Amino acid sequence: MIFGRSERGKPPVEPVTLKILVAGGFGVGKTTLVGAVSEIRPLRTEELLTEAGRPVDDTSGVEAKNTTTVAMDFGRITLREDLVLYLFGTPGQERFWFMWDELSEGALGAVVLADTRRLEDCFAAIDYFERRSIPFLVGVNCFEGAARYPVDDVRRALDLDDHVPLLMCDARDRESVKEVLVGVVQHAMTQGARHRRTVTA
Repeated sequence: MIFGRSERGKPPVEPVTLKILVAGGFGVGKTTLVGAVSEIRPLRTEELLTEAGRPVDDTSGVEAKNTTTVAMDFGRITLREDLVLYLFGTPGQERFWFMWDELSEGALGAVVLADTRRLEDCFAAIDYFERRSIPFLVGVNCFEGAARYPVDDVRRALDLDDHVPLLMCDARDRESVKEVLVGVVQHAMTQGARHRRTVTA
């Protein structure tokens, strides 16, 4: 790039920027997912868990976790020259859910991360996006030592509609997370096109 113009004489591409939320229960891997793919140093708002939070923070299944997101995680990834995703990780605990309305403003879609050891923890996020008609995909974070279940069994346990994608993933692995993010964008575009056809019909 020289003086704002490409070396081949083509004008620089102005990328489309899209906002994606990453939601789910406490300790499910939201901060890890954002950090795995972000091309900038992720903004994190993590604080140490305290004795005062013990009565309200259920750490069963994630006993080694000693920090929690209190506002959001933020990262950025360029999927193509003309497509940039801004990732916003939501706080997991119920007492921070008031942040969700602010964070979801203008979002194209969302990833709901699930942990098969604590599947019920992602119900609130699924319900939130369903009620607001925000397209979402469920990514089952495959933790080491956690039991593996067939996709159809997890789908039934979550009572997901047939059109909602469900993918197995590893929130630590960049390529795995990229597949999930591409899936969210594709799903949101499909849902948007379906909505436009319904409106114009």
